[in-house]
Amino acid sequence: MKKYDHIMIGFGKGSKTLAGALASRGENVAIIEKSEKMFGGTCINVACIPTKFLENQARISKQSGGSQEEKSARYKKAIQDKRELTARLREKNYQKGISQGVDVILGKAAFLDSHQIQVTNQQESFVLYGEHIYINTGAAPFIPEIEGIKASEHVYTSETMMELEELPKELVIIGGGYIGLEFASYYTNFGSKVTIIQDGNRFIPREDEEIAQVVYQNLTDRGIDILFETQVQSIADEGGSAIVSIRNKQGETTLRAEAVLVATGRRPNIKSLNLANAGVEVTERGAVSVNEYLQTSMPHIWAMGDVTGGLQFTYISLDDSRIVKSQLLGDGSRSTKNRGEVPYTVFLDPPLSRVGLTEKQALDKGCAIKTAKLPVMAIPKAQVLQKPEGMMKVIVEQDTDRILGAHLFAVESYELINLIKLAMDQNIPYQVLRDSIYTHPTMSESLNDLFGMIS
Repeated sequence: MKKYDHIMIGFGKGSKTLAGALASRGENVAIIEKSEKMFGGTCINVACIPTKFLENQARISKQSGGSQEEKSARYKKAIQDKRELTARLREKNYQKGISQGVDVILGKAAFLDSHQIQVTNQQESFVLYGEHIYINTGAAPFIPEIEGIKASEHVYTSETMMELEELPKELVIIGGGYIGLEFASYYTNFGSKVTIIQDGNRFIPREDEEIAQVVYQNLTDRGIDILFETQVQSIADEGGSAIVSIRNKQGETTLRAEAVLVATGRRPNIKSLNLANAGVEVTERGAVSVNEYLQTSMPHIWAMGDVTGGLQFTYISLDDSRIVKSQLLGDGSRSTKNRGEVPYTVFLDPPLSRVGLTEKQALDKGCAIKTAKLPVMAIPKAQVLQKPEGMMKVIVEQDTDRILGAHLFAVESYELINLIKLAMDQNIPYQVLRDSIYTHPTMSESLNDLFGMIS
């Protein structure tokens, strides 16, 4: 039985970053990954990178116009190019791990006890011993119990959808969350007719209500149908399509689609790990239970990324690795409680970016606030880019002038939001962003006008 100082389960952002840091100090490190198609983790293989590549290609395709046949050809080429991109990144990550002195082991991992891990692949099964162990196995798509959903040949998850080479004329998306909305935006730009089905009665309920309304109007203006308070009863294949039976207040009806995307969320991918054998506790929601330093119920076992049940962003997994590294090699000061505000972007067209509180959340906390809104059409760079759609909104605390939240539905908002996050973390008053000198024409100079609207 081979012994390691550190064993990482899963080749995700957190584990590969931490593995490299430990190996560079002469530690004996291994990464166990169950699939050679997942070297490098979820982000580069089935999530952030391929989806944003397709988002970019979809926008280019929309600008190019043309016949449905031309749109379909561009879509097929985009899928092929996406495969080549992820293959390059996958190989790069594998080679980087090897060059850093990390043992990359292909196989399915399962705990025998708190230190021993059984690894099984097509050729053999063997046991490894880890003094320290790190769980970074990501999340997997959740498939709801709907009649016919597993039998249909036209049902896809966010991962398998990106392998579909033929552009569907009609796409039905089950789930009105962020993943579903992103795919709706991509496929609409490629030329599909998209219908979103959600069982709730509010559109993106986590977002600021005014911004959510602007996003909703944008999507429906682009031809996307959004059905609220609607339940999917069954899915059946018929004549090369899927027949989706639905029910809502208007009654029961059916939708025909060449593809059905199930976007009902992702759950921590821990089922096959046999965590009970290691004494690792899980939460009621099926995530690995960790403290603020990402230690599990067994102090020598940590968990990072999506498996902890927190925000499912690759940059959270990266920051998780910093927290664990702080415990192992630093002063131990970093924790989940002091990593600051966490921004995010939903890559629509234009993208929706957010950090901090909504107006309602701020008021519910008892904050006295000032707000400002700026239509994107008033920003010169947005006119240059021919993307005048959207709105920006910020919330500021009245007494301290601290920025409490920012909601940017605007072209290039994914860059702007990081600047505002930095200001929030450093307790910089909004006037600093308001009065700064920015290059022109840029989207960042919109902060002059946006924060200048606060009286």
